[in-house]
Amino acid sequence: MALQIKSKNLDHLGLVSAIAKDLKLVERIDQRLEKDQSSKNVSMGQRVLALILNGLGFTDERLYMVSNFFDSKPLDRLIAPGIKAEHLNDDAFARLLNEIYDYGTTKLYAEIAFEIGQEQNLLGKNAHLDTTSFIVQGNYDEEDQSEEGIAITYGYSKDKRFDLKQVMLSLTSTGKAGFPIWMEALDGNASDKKSLHESLSKMKEFSENLAQSVSFTWVADSALYTIDKLLSAGSLKWITRVPETIKSAQELVSGEEAAFRWEDRGKGYQTCSQIGEYGGLKQRWLLVFSKQAYDREKMTLEKRILKEEEALKKALWHMGNECYACDKDAEKAIKVLRKKYHFHTIEAQVEAIEKFTSKGRPKEGSEKKRIGFCIKSSYEENAEAIEETLNRKGRFILATNELDTKALSDEAILREYKEQSSVEQGFRFLKDPWFMLDSIFLKKNERIEALMVIMTLCLMVYNVGEYRLRELLKEKNETLPNQLKKQVQNPTLRWIFKIMQGISVARVFVDQVKDIYEEVVINLCELTEKIIRYFGLHAISIYGLSSV
Repeated sequence: MALQIKSKNLDHLGLVSAIAKDLKLVERIDQRLEKDQSSKNVSMGQRVLALILNGLGFTDERLYMVSNFFDSKPLDRLIAPGIKAEHLNDDAFARLLNEIYDYGTTKLYAEIAFEIGQEQNLLGKNAHLDTTSFIVQGNYDEEDQSEEGIAITYGYSKDKRFDLKQVMLSLTSTGKAGFPIWMEALDGNASDKKSLHESLSKMKEFSENLAQSVSFTWVADSALYTIDKLLSAGSLKWITRVPETIKSAQELVSGEEAAFRWEDRGKGYQTCSQIGEYGGLKQRWLLVFSKQAYDREKMTLEKRILKEEEALKKALWHMGNECYACDKDAEKAIKVLRKKYHFHTIEAQVEAIEKFTSKGRPKEGSEKKRIGFCIKSSYEENAEAIEETLNRKGRFILATNELDTKALSDEAILREYKEQSSVEQGFRFLKDPWFMLDSIFLKKNERIEALMVIMTLCLMVYNVGEYRLRELLKEKNETLPNQLKKQVQNPTLRWIFKIMQGISVARVFVDQVKDIYEEVVINLCELTEKIIRYFGLHAISIYGLSSV
């Protein structure tokens, strides 16, 4: 009788599972959420792990297709023995999302994240806040939404999809791993100027009430910089960008180059610091110049000037062929045009239009009559306006209420603000079209809010895994190949996942009737075995390697 062999796809999911197990996510979830009395097969924590595997599976499977996703996966290795795909059905996940919402979405995530952050030494001195929007699929009429959940509605879309309803996510990250320490689901029309302050206040209170209290310097974009909230909150330490709508900021940014004593910060950055007062609070303003930003903005300006010139040529041609009833109308037209075109100066004269009014050849002694007025004009670039605009290019202002340069140097202010990109990278990850949750598709707003916890846990697992791998490579002075086959110490985890594709678990049935079989992991190679060992004992066990 021929041997019966069946295989299941393991690919990179063993690494995902190993990271989650190292962080003890299943145990932490199970400690907090009620057990599902209708199911003895799979706990709430195991369901969360299942959704993380689905979310980081980099397929286009949606939540209602997860049973299909797990049909081809070795769940006994990835989650726990005895778990089958049919246990991970719509009802099981609906119950999970309900439990997460009932416990409190931000509360659940924050408790787990701070616990892991402190245990794993992943917390930094600074916390970076930002928000983004997620579009939803469906109508989501107000009468169908729970009053307690977040409001799914139209708002300012950071994806430029103003035709679709949305929800917002407030995210805070910290440390070198870009560890997502806090998340909060928000209404689709939430304002950053309000929501950032509310999230900051809640997070500050939560972190200070921990057994081991944590304090941060808060870093955010200009939406945080408000007189009535930020500047009046004296107990907070913060770094934020100054809005250029403030008159004094406009004057500083557009100042003459000779007025500043720049300090070189490397990599195309220069800074100039000053102590000042705004909103009744003494603070440090750091004027920053970025050569990279200047070059980009200069190129954009040059294109804008060229486009303006083309439009001006057409406007002057039409204006020159217009017959105005009176000279005041002509002068008014010139005035309007001068206001419209900022980067060019227009020289124009109003001249009377005189013609013989009779038909045919004019008779001797007949005089021309004035029939209207025309405009004769020319133009040239407005060098002064262009120079003034160029002065502002590549410049922005950072502010902090930490006046002690020893506690927070100018260089550190710039460095920490640049780390704001860690939050933005997290948003790009969550919005990646290969990510399971690139757009929201659930019907109930409470479950959408709960699903955003799963999304952020996916980001946590990914960021921690990538950070640990890179740190281990540096520590061992070893490398892995990147997409260009160059040996590097900072590969992306996405690429590592790609390398792991094709690894499977083969089941060789000794007795198919009695379901007796032997398992072996196939399609491993020297490189994939090396990668697996970087991810520790859980990964080694999942992929069936020897621990030696």
